[in-house]
Amino acid sequence: MTKKALLAGKDAFVEKPLALNTAEGIELVKLAEEKDRILMVGHLLEYHPGIIKLKELIDTGELGKINYIYSNRLNLGKFRTEENILWSFAPHDISVILLLLGETPQIISAHGGNYLHQEIADVTITAMSFASGVQSHIFVSWLHPYKEQKLIVVGDRKMALFDDVSEKDKLILYSHKIDWIDRIPIPRKENAEVVEFEMTEPLQIECQHFLDCLASRQKPKTDGENGLRVLKVLEHCQESLEQGGERLTLHDSQTTNYNSKITEAFFAHKTACIDKPSEIGKGTKIWHFSHIMKSAKIGENCNIGQNVVISTGVMIGNNVKIQNNVSIYEGVILEDDVFCGPSMVFTNIRTPRSEVPRNTKEHFLPTLVKKGATIGANATIICGNTIGRYALIGAGAVVTKNVPDYAIVTGNPASVKGWACECGIRLNLADSVAICSGCKKKYRKKGDNLLKFS
Repeated sequence: MTKKALLAGKDAFVEKPLALNTAEGIELVKLAEEKDRILMVGHLLEYHPGIIKLKELIDTGELGKINYIYSNRLNLGKFRTEENILWSFAPHDISVILLLLGETPQIISAHGGNYLHQEIADVTITAMSFASGVQSHIFVSWLHPYKEQKLIVVGDRKMALFDDVSEKDKLILYSHKIDWIDRIPIPRKENAEVVEFEMTEPLQIECQHFLDCLASRQKPKTDGENGLRVLKVLEHCQESLEQGGERLTLHDSQTTNYNSKITEAFFAHKTACIDKPSEIGKGTKIWHFSHIMKSAKIGENCNIGQNVVISTGVMIGNNVKIQNNVSIYEGVILEDDVFCGPSMVFTNIRTPRSEVPRNTKEHFLPTLVKKGATIGANATIICGNTIGRYALIGAGAVVTKNVPDYAIVTGNPASVKGWACECGIRLNLADSVAICSGCKKKYRKKGDNLLKFS
């Protein structure tokens, strides 16, 4: 239904979860982007004034370092036959925990019990572990004698209780202390502190936010990417549930690095940082501690090594390999099949001064690396030059001028020392003609350039 609405050019406000699997969720997000439509997911509690206040307390350090979060969402019925309790109740708690922590869990496990229907879980307990060290548990059930909706956040300074069923005093802080006496921890309880906030119906706030987004065309607080984060966690919970509580690792790029523009599935290590918006093609891999800045465009099936920086506005083609410790600065364009060796260097300003700002586009001299070129380890490419098709830049070379197609250049400053075939084998010219000993391609030298003629 959501897909049909987006295809018809409509903005869509979707009840949680966004979809029943991540593939469909990605399709919806991509479709909304292509059609320039608003896509908002009904994660209601993210609009609750009490949750917003709790988020503020956490962000300002009122609770100290967060150690543990757990939530109970319990009731007697309403019993479902089309979904289990996990998909019915837990999206609320997952969305809130991700909101409060600002991160996605690394390890997920879920246990449950089926009592009213052989294949539908009525009770589940989900454990999530985060890179920051926070642990969380979610207990949901529709086989409970009374309604309970509580969220408890345990920090090293204070503890917070959010009780959504309570008519008043929905948010309470506890400043309990732990005294160590004879090396034994002794709890010292303090009086509860009620946190005041103006209570407004969350559904009203949520609906008004959707209307405001329609008018302003701004991205909703709970947009499609927000929905994808929750959806991916739900999928892992369900998978763990079906495997008897197996501990599963969540490392999909669309959830661990959800600041990028959704195109197709790519892999990014959990330590990689991807700014919004950026475009990353299908099959591309981004490894440890790399940083993709906003508006960067990376093609399909690229391999971005460790500690790589790809700056704002950089354009990278398909099947490009960038090895460890390389920075691709604004003004650099890499065409398809380019290889950048470890620790090679691009520059983009000829006359840099720390005290003289030269960080705008008019100061950047463009560098173009054409299809198939190889740049060796520790080479330096001075900005304003073009590296020709299938050129081979030797390790440690310093390139200060344009490099012809198929040229092998080495030294400081780099100069042409020979020619290489598209397959990488060194060519031996005889009367200005060369036939590759490997792939048998033929080349002819004309002036200072080498041309392929078959």
